Amino acid sequence: MSNEDQRPHEDREGRLERQFTQAAHDPFDSRHHGAIHVPLYQNSLFAFETYAAFEDAFKDLMQNHVYSRGNNPTVAALEQKLAALEGAEAAKCFASGMGAISAAVMGAVGQGDHVVCVDQAYGPTRELLSVYLKRFGVETTFIDGRLLDNWREAARPNTKLFYLESPTTMRFELQDLRACAALARSIGARTIIDNTWATPMYQNPLALGVDLVVHSITKYIAGHSDCVGGVIMGSRELVDAIGNQEYMLLGSIMTPQTAALVAKGLRTLPLRMERHEASGLTVAEHVRSLPFVRRVNHPGLPSHPQHELGRVQMAGYSSLFSFMTNRPPAVMKEWANRLRYFKIGVSWGGFESLVTVNQAGKTPEDGSIVRLYIGLESPQDLIADIGQAAESLGLNDPAAGGADETPKHESA
Repeated sequence: MSNEDQRPHEDREGRLERQFTQAAHDPFDSRHHGAIHVPLYQNSLFAFETYAAFEDAFKDLMQNHVYSRGNNPTVAALEQKLAALEGAEAAKCFASGMGAISAAVMGAVGQGDHVVCVDQAYGPTRELLSVYLKRFGVETTFIDGRLLDNWREAARPNTKLFYLESPTTMRFELQDLRACAALARSIGARTIIDNTWATPMYQNPLALGVDLVVHSITKYIAGHSDCVGGVIMGSRELVDAIGNQEYMLLGSIMTPQTAALVAKGLRTLPLRMERHEASGLTVAEHVRSLPFVRRVNHPGLPSHPQHELGRVQMAGYSSLFSFMTNRPPAVMKEWANRLRYFKIGVSWGGFESLVTVNQAGKTPEDGSIVRLYIGLESPQDLIADIGQAAESLGLNDPAAGGADETPKHESA
């Protein structure tokens, strides 16, 4: 087997050990008197000893500290660490995940261009592409991203961007990243992927040929439900181009306070992800056995229709997944109300477990899709919690509906 064909799972132990060191260790830095954490540079601007030095700094605003809307030492230190974990040449941090996504997309397209996007992408991303950018003459085709032929058939002569999200974060569908990236290159299009679910720990799309990676730092990277942020990572050429244009002009900057909090959370990312992965799989396996559950959408389960593809391009799995049930949303929302350990709320990636309920199809009779985020609590406590809430509503009665593991592509 060639190095290119090596599965991330087969080098998992070595990779994760290296990332433990990358996350936890910083070299001694005499500029900060050996401080263990990079200090918080609470500055809007930076002064210069001479006018010549001032003018020289303007020649490369992405590498020099002139004004914190462009570059701040606390934020820059976080960017360097994130880039190392992702295997990127450069990174740029933003005030939110959507700040990073918007800048990455807008840096890739212009008036008259066309985008192909996975149809299960994050809702605000779909709105940016289908509504906002349409005002400026950018068209988008949304496709079932699981099949490479769909990407090929959707491409046009003016296609400039393939936008991927793998896995997607409601139905957990995958795209073949290496194949999509190769196809995009062959037609002169850029590839961007939202890699938030897998984190830099468990998926490194740049190594598979993808041009730019975006993350919602708000989720696993920060890890404590106390920060909002985003990041773009890739080649220095592409990241600096976005930094000098969309980042500087749109002003979606990460503050040094946020960067300092994120940097502390990042120290424990490898440790947290090990726990999230193990707990997520434990709970997902249990949920799969429940009488009222038709299917569990978790790429780490062998029952997932794209499990093998996940093993090829991911080194592990995070703890966000969903399940399908024939029970209507009103019933499942009452089930959510009776959960004791799962909080009802958006987002994910923190220490607390979460639940949301959505309609699975066009009518309530089509059943529900329930998304579970498994936090750092005991998985056995979470399993017991799921059980007591189901028992209180009689959901475990087998006569009310059996399991159905047939892969389907329901529309939200």
